[in-house]
Amino acid sequence: MQELFSDNIPVWKPKLPNAELHYFENFWSKEEADLLYITLDTEIPWRQDPITVFGKTYPQPRLTSLHSINNIPYGYSGITMNPEPMSPILVHILSKIKTVGQHEFTSVLLNKYRDGKDSNSWHSDDERELGSNPIIASVSLGAERFFHLRHKKIKTERYKIKLSHGSLLIMGGEMQHHWKHQIAKTQKQIGPRINLTFRTVIVSTNNNNNR
Repeated sequence: MQELFSDNIPVWKPKLPNAELHYFENFWSKEEADLLYITLDTEIPWRQDPITVFGKTYPQPRLTSLHSINNIPYGYSGITMNPEPMSPILVHILSKIKTVGQHEFTSVLLNKYRDGKDSNSWHSDDERELGSNPIIASVSLGAERFFHLRHKKIKTERYKIKLSHGSLLIMGGEMQHHWKHQIAKTQKQIGPRINLTFRTVIVSTNNNNNR
């Protein structure tokens, strides 16, 4: 990853093989994060698509919404999402991200985890339309969830990070080639969480990755 990030905001940078990761735990204050959550929860056109994983189709275990500035669709697991416009609140969030990194993101995929039963299974963000070494900026709002990481070849390389309300996680370098990540189900009684993953979509393609 290029040196894109400001040194003025506290950031945790774990040393991971074949990857670069930056975690800003308190990127937004609680008051700011609360307002962002409420606004997104009420304004975003949430949807629940059927998803196909290893030949089986079932309702996706979370709600989603795709928004972009270039109107390029994004596809995974047999789903092709046509984006909505980038709304003012999403532009506002993106402008804050740009205070620490000047990468030009074009799209944002939002996920709403309604409770601990909602999840996102092991996957890499390696779809062709994201380019060779994509940079993914992930914003977490609402209930804390663990973000699990595992190396594809080095079995001992496994991590988990508790993503706090108002945090920003940026993945870069060769991470999507060598690592998978997930938000696992939990039996704990937890509240809803909204996650925004900003990315750069450069081409349109139908993608059938198992995810």
